[in-house]
Amino acid sequence: MAESESGADKSEEPTEKRLRESREKGQIARSKELNTLAVMIAGTGALLASGGTLGTAMLNIMQGNFSLTRDVLMDERSMGLLLLASGKVALDAMLPLLLALLIASVFGPIALGGWLFSAEAMAPKASRMNPLAGLKRMFSLQALVELAKAFGKFLVILAVALTVLAFDQDDLLAIAHEPVETAIMHAAQVVGWSALWMSCGLILIAAVDVPFQLWDNKQKLMMTKQEVRDEYKDSEGKPEVKQRIRQLQREMAERRMMQAVPQADVIITNPTHFAVALKYDPAKGSAPLLLAKGSDFTALKIREIAQEHQVMLLESPALARAVFYSTELDQEIPAGLYLAVAQVLAYVYQLRQYKAGKGKRPAPLPDLPIPPDLRRDQ
Repeated sequence: MAESESGADKSEEPTEKRLRESREKGQIARSKELNTLAVMIAGTGALLASGGTLGTAMLNIMQGNFSLTRDVLMDERSMGLLLLASGKVALDAMLPLLLALLIASVFGPIALGGWLFSAEAMAPKASRMNPLAGLKRMFSLQALVELAKAFGKFLVILAVALTVLAFDQDDLLAIAHEPVETAIMHAAQVVGWSALWMSCGLILIAAVDVPFQLWDNKQKLMMTKQEVRDEYKDSEGKPEVKQRIRQLQREMAERRMMQAVPQADVIITNPTHFAVALKYDPAKGSAPLLLAKGSDFTALKIREIAQEHQVMLLESPALARAVFYSTELDQEIPAGLYLAVAQVLAYVYQLRQYKAGKGKRPAPLPDLPIPPDLRRDQ
């Protein structure tokens, strides 16, 4: 089990955030052996496919440059022209090989880990120039694994090379007795197949290196329990910060609620512990809305603002508690309270008419009908 610098066990799987950040930093699994294998296989395969064309081109270049007339030799400009012509023939012949190597060098590195461009990984770091850090890397587990891989590659390639040489011994000896044209073609074929078989030997190294790189990268990204908790706090917010945010949100909501109190038609009170502000708009034809509600100190503030703006206060403890507990701000009252609130609003309307000298004094409110499921005794 991996350990952090503090000595704690890295027993937790990396989180999505940790994986995303590591990718942004360029810390993903990469296998140099897989890259080497891709380049070698592509190169030797292209060499075999275009070996005949390449051999013919080499033969033409040699014939053209070793069979010059006296006029060509005496012309100062002919050497440059011959060089350009030979270069063009060689480039045309080698173009398939170069393209195969280019494609392999591009797609080989992204075969494991995918495409990634990280500016942070390219940025210079002072830690990379620290001699002590360099010595630590030289004697680390990673360095030991690299040494083992290098020695393993040497042994594998040596074994494959000896096997290929033993198998092609007769062909190699026969090349010395063949005409130049045939010898060049035969040599290219032998070199191509020998290189291909030696490249295939790298498959064993890559088959070991790829799982190790995946495992090693995962071990580096493993997290301790404390790191997981810290990341959760950073992403979700620290408890004290969240509490402060909730407090500010409550204060803002309370200020908006107090600003709506003057628009209410009536304030129903407990009379001291609860206060609810209701408004009814006949034009909309909907149920009355709860503009504000509060208990204790907030209820006192609602009553003070109502008195300041001459909003009618009405004592009805049972109705005040029922509305307080059953209705959220800016929401309509439940259907079970329609009749009780309708009687209150009618009483308020009659009382206003009476105060304006347009009607007689209304009778006191009777006991308001509140359903048992909405009644709160305290």
